[in-house]
Amino acid sequence: MKLFIGDISPDKITLKEEEEYHIIKVLRMSSGDDIYVTDGKGTLAHGKLIITGKRAEVEVLELFPKKQQDKNRLHIAIAPTKNIDRFEFFIEKAVELGVSEITPILCANSERKNLNIEKIQKQVESACKQSLRLIFPLVRSLTSLKELIQKERTSLFLTHCYKEYKKVPLSRILPQQGRITVLIGPEGDFSKKEVEELYSLGATGVDLGENRLRTETAGIFVAAGHWFSILDSTGLEP
Repeated sequence: MKLFIGDISPDKITLKEEEEYHIIKVLRMSSGDDIYVTDGKGTLAHGKLIITGKRAEVEVLELFPKKQQDKNRLHIAIAPTKNIDRFEFFIEKAVELGVSEITPILCANSERKNLNIEKIQKQVESACKQSLRLIFPLVRSLTSLKELIQKERTSLFLTHCYKEYKKVPLSRILPQQGRITVLIGPEGDFSKKEVEELYSLGATGVDLGENRLRTETAGIFVAAGHWFSILDSTGLEP
């Protein structure tokens, strides 16, 4: 099944403009081809493609029951890496593994201090289409760690490499119900001042094992742990 993005109503599907171009110019699909479209909010529609000149329209054949958001939702707040390719790799894998929200954060030791959010959003949509995700994760703009702390109202967990602070295994926090936020610092880690402030506000340190992981690897590790915890809770085999 090839998945595309558009607005969906009971009697009409309107494809995004770039999806129309991709269908006609890149995939060279034809009128009458089957097509599946999601709005990124849980709705999936099956339709028949109608191509007229440079326009691609969809005749609605079937609307599927709307998918509901998972009860266990993971929000990863992560410092973008200096090498943007590494961060984009994290984005792709985190989306495929079901992360519900991503916030790029700016920390004391951050080497990358700007980010093209529009480009990141397109990569998120591409990864959702590839992995057949019907509910797209929320991607926020680059946010300072201080601002995130002030606004965040969920349980905060942070990964870091300082051995003198108490930490709990990742497996202990992921089965929790509801939405949790895991913070992952830049290549130089969070500063001690940042770690101390987070702990003073009630954040919990998370142990990712003996090996020191790169920023993007830590993000993927957390996302994969969340994915496995959901499979365990549903009794499904990975």
